[in-house]
Amino acid sequence: MTSEEEIWDRGLQSERTRMAWVRTAVALSTGGIGAAGLAARHGLPVLAVAAFALAALCGGVLLIRTGVRYRRVQAALHGGTPLDAGLDALFAWLGTLGVVAGAVTFVLTIR
Repeated sequence: MTSEEEIWDRGLQSERTRMAWVRTAVALSTGGIGAAGLAARHGLPVLAVAAFALAALCGGVLLIRTGVRYRRVQAALHGGTPLDAGLDALFAWLGTLGVVAGAVTFVLTIR
């Protein structure tokens, strides 16, 4: 077994991971846009609209970066080099935080 065969798995893990990132990005962007629109139409505080818009923005950035990330993962797997996904994880975290902040603001406002 060569060193590349030891690292490389033919099970399409990187493709499944790419699809998971795409699903996360699409959920953040479409959910954020929809929630921001609803929040704005129903007169919720600007904080809720901004938080949902942040989620949509983060989702859009993640979606744009998906192709770049996939090529970096492939290069790292074939080259045996480490990969840092910290920036992508930060965008996913910020988007999720935006959804939570918007939802909390929504719940506190409708009381």
